[in-house]
Amino acid sequence: MNAPIVTLATSADYADLDDDDRGLPDALRERGIEPRVAVWNDPDVNWEDAGVVVLRSVRDYAKNRNYADFLAWAHSIKRLINHADVVDWNSDKHYLKRMAELGVPMIPTTWLEPAAGYSKHQVHTRFPAHGDFVVKPAISSGGRGTGRYTATDAKSRADAINDTMHHLGRGRSVMVQRYLEEVDRKGELSLVYFNGVLSHAVEKAPMLHPSFRSVDEVHEEIVTAREPSEQEWLWGEKVRKAIHTIIKERSGRDMQLLFNRVDVVGDGQGGFYLMEVSLIDAGLYLGSAPAALNNFADAIAQRVFW
Repeated sequence: MNAPIVTLATSADYADLDDDDRGLPDALRERGIEPRVAVWNDPDVNWEDAGVVVLRSVRDYAKNRNYADFLAWAHSIKRLINHADVVDWNSDKHYLKRMAELGVPMIPTTWLEPAAGYSKHQVHTRFPAHGDFVVKPAISSGGRGTGRYTATDAKSRADAINDTMHHLGRGRSVMVQRYLEEVDRKGELSLVYFNGVLSHAVEKAPMLHPSFRSVDEVHEEIVTAREPSEQEWLWGEKVRKAIHTIIKERSGRDMQLLFNRVDVVGDGQGGFYLMEVSLIDAGLYLGSAPAALNNFADAIAQRVFW
C-alpha cells in the first residue's frame, strides 16, 4: 500500500521551506507519510496528484501581482488545509473589524481606503497628533509594507504620508494604529494551536523600532518559548471563539483549523489587544519549543489518516 501524500505548499523564495519548517518532511516520513514540497505558483506542479496540501511558506501571496492568483489557486486545491474559505477572509486584515464587533479587544484603528482618493493633507490629518504610530497595508505578509513613525517628528511624519500614499496608489487599504509601548516593555505573545489544541506559546521581541520601515522584505523575529499564564490562555480562547464565529458566518459551517497562530499583547491594565490571527503562512516557531515540530507532524498525520 502506497504511503499517503502530503504536499507542503511554499513560495519561490522558500523553495526548500524556511528554516523553521525544514525538519517537517522527515517528521512526516516517520509517521508513514510521503512528504513533498512544491511552490504554489509553479506551473509544472500537478496539484491533482498532491494529496493533502498544507500551507506553509507562501509569503509572497500578498503581493499585488500574486494576490488574485493565490486565492484562485487555493480554491482549486481539493484538500487544502487550512481551507480556502478561511484563506479568503484571513488574507485581508479587515477581518479584525469583525473580531472587534465580536468582543475581541483591538487597538483603535483608522482605516484608509483607496477609493476615498485621499490627498496628502487628508492622510496627514488622519495620523495621531502625538506619540508613535504604525502604518501597514491590510493585505500583507511577514511584516511587508509596515512602518513605525513618530507623530511629532517632521521627517518621520512625512515618511508615513509618503508610504501611505504609496500603498493607496497601488490599491491597498491601509491601517493606522497607535504604537503600543507595552510591546517595547513585554513584546507580543503568540499562541499556536494545532487541530484546535494549544501546542505551545512564544514571546516575540519588539521588531518595530522607531525608525523601522519595511518595503518588501520579510523580517525575522526573535522568539522565546514559554508557558502562557492562565489569563493568557483565556485570552486565546476568547479569540478562538470569535474566529470560529467568523468561519461559520462565512462558510455556513464550522471547520477545524490545522494550524492557528494568535498574536496578542497586554494592554498594561490586565487585559489584552489582539494583533493578528495567522491562518495562511503563519510562522509556527517549530524550532523554538521542544515538542512543537512533533505536535505539528502529529496534527497533520491525524488529518491524513482520518
